[in-house]
Amino acid sequence: MIHEILPVGMLQCNCSIFGDESTREGMVVDPGDEIASILEVVARHGLTVKAIVITHAHIDHIGGAQKLKAATGAPVYMNLNDTELQKMLDVQATWLGVKPPEAVAIDVPAKDGDTLLVGTTEVHVLHTPGHTQGSICLWMPGERKLVAGDTLFRESIGRTDLPGGDGRQILKSIHDKLLALPGETQVIPGHGENTTIEHEKAHNYFLKGMAR
Repeated sequence: MIHEILPVGMLQCNCSIFGDESTREGMVVDPGDEIASILEVVARHGLTVKAIVITHAHIDHIGGAQKLKAATGAPVYMNLNDTELQKMLDVQATWLGVKPPEAVAIDVPAKDGDTLLVGTTEVHVLHTPGHTQGSICLWMPGERKLVAGDTLFRESIGRTDLPGGDGRQILKSIHDKLLALPGETQVIPGHGENTTIEHEKAHNYFLKGMAR
């Protein structure tokens, strides 16, 4: 499986580009900005983007989705519990002092338990509310990888003080959905360095006493 991670935009959101080596089908997760750079990676690997997945509707994760959709024709997936947040992109832009991005229509609701395919690789949608109400993570069992959005970071968790955030809820999501994954699972957070489930069980202050 091809996998490149591009930190994009002023907040350096980790955008993941996945591709199947045989079918050259691709998936892009969280194209927050710098769409030209994302398209360069897609072109270099000869990929056809079949899905654009948004882990949550904060501007740094969804801001470039419309440009990427226009360039590739791929459908956009997002959990609809973040619809109200998605409608606030102009407000979010004022928080950062940037120009509001183009609005994007969500083509496919990303619901807990849904399965997407990148070639023959299964991608399971885990609904993990807490950072936002529509936050999702993507679990790829065949690759032992988890794209965690802003739910889980290396030795930290997502902030819960923005609209839709809930501190107790995010801890429950992590405990019920993420800590149950194999310890060697590589975690690709929405920002910062990769980690593993095992490392977070041992070293994440916020998860003390929660390890399964």
